[in-house]
Amino acid sequence: MKPERKFTATEIYALAFGLFLGLAFWKFGNPVILDHKIIPPSTPAEFWNDAWPTHWANWIFLPLALAGAWLAGKQGARSKKQRAGERTEVRPYSLFLSPFSRFYLLWLLPLLWFGWQIFSATQTVDPDLTAATLWQFFGCVACYFLGALVLSRETALRWLLAGILGAFAFCLVRAVDQRLVEFPQSYQMLVEGECDGWTNVSPAMLLEMKREQVVISTNGVNVANPVFLKKFAQGRVLGTLVYPNALAGAILLLLPLSLTLAFGAKKLRPAIRAIVVVLTGFLGGAGFFWTGSKLGWLIAMAMVGVYLLRWNWPKRIKIAALAIVAVVGLGIFAVRFHSYFAAGATSAGARLDYWRAAVQTTMKNPLAGSGPGTFQRPYAQIRSPDAEMARLTHNDYLEQFSDSGIPGGIFFTAWIVLALATVGRRVWNTDDQTKFAIFIGLLGWFVQGVGEFSLYIPALAWTAFTLLGCSLALTGNQFDKNQASG
Repeated sequence: MKPERKFTATEIYALAFGLFLGLAFWKFGNPVILDHKIIPPSTPAEFWNDAWPTHWANWIFLPLALAGAWLAGKQGARSKKQRAGERTEVRPYSLFLSPFSRFYLLWLLPLLWFGWQIFSATQTVDPDLTAATLWQFFGCVACYFLGALVLSRETALRWLLAGILGAFAFCLVRAVDQRLVEFPQSYQMLVEGECDGWTNVSPAMLLEMKREQVVISTNGVNVANPVFLKKFAQGRVLGTLVYPNALAGAILLLLPLSLTLAFGAKKLRPAIRAIVVVLTGFLGGAGFFWTGSKLGWLIAMAMVGVYLLRWNWPKRIKIAALAIVAVVGLGIFAVRFHSYFAAGATSAGARLDYWRAAVQTTMKNPLAGSGPGTFQRPYAQIRSPDAEMARLTHNDYLEQFSDSGIPGGIFFTAWIVLALATVGRRVWNTDDQTKFAIFIGLLGWFVQGVGEFSLYIPALAWTAFTLLGCSLALTGNQFDKNQASG
């Protein structure tokens, strides 16, 4: 009989941390600057169905981060003994120290960025918004280092992904249900309720819909909120996240990995594996299509192109495949979003106004900005008269310049570019499809940050930075082995 395998402390921690990130996908999918607008649940049904205040995530995360720091310290002590000549198993932690010592900016830049956020916070125009944002940024940096220093083993990564991908699957199922069931039924109920004087709903439900502003009072008459009617009619799904583009970002981040693992599940019977692959592809593809994300669609096309460039095909075939992807992808894009462009591409125009205001704010406060998470304060004063109000810049990189000055923007952008370039160089010729899938998902998610605000959503940002840290450590191990063998 084989001896019973014992789980290590790192594997147990990886499972716990993955479950926490899964919980974040389920309950902490709103931007932290909207925390004050989230009503804390008070009944079991509300705890199950509603989003939780984002600051609750901080108090769950803090003890996990401290436990991770303790594990990192233990692993660091083992690494010192190994370097002293003990004949023990070489651990990923010790291997990780070597690439980090050569690429010291990979640990220095995030510390400089977060340190500058603290400095900028002393000059903030809104302490409450800044406090919530600092907690979020602390989580990003901590997740990055936990991924690199604690979760940087193959076995730990598998346990980590169990919680993340489980919650991701739940999010996709919820999104498909929204499109096929929830939104059509909600639209019909609101239209009929308004026509029938809300006799089709109970008084308790009507009160709940008023509380959530699904039903509003106009001239003393209860009417369906036009914003929700439009949302249900369009059918753009969001899963468990704040809005459709956030779900598109989650799919960009995790669907390549999910499909890679589904195709690679060789221990499953062929028929079962085929079902898993088809189900994963349907949930991810349908959910992504129904988000209606325009930027996400273009990024997804580029990601497919990157995959094709890696394949060992003749140059002519590769060029032809890229051309087919471009023609088909842009053709679907043109048909899918023709009405949007015919109406004047209003959201794109709005983003340009946000970005213009961010540049103005940066020029006015080039050293410290307006304070982390405070874009909405200066924007309310300088926005165009006909522009829609916004709380975030819809550009994670530009917002760093606006909120924390030129140094903060440089530190953050340099950190992300250097980290992605390092991982990309290491995995480009690797045979490990899982590592490459993690990289391509990270690349897509961080590129989407040019037009979105996912950095401020715990579910997305903390997951992405954990995977970024893991990827740097794991590919660093392989990178060192390749260098040695070469």
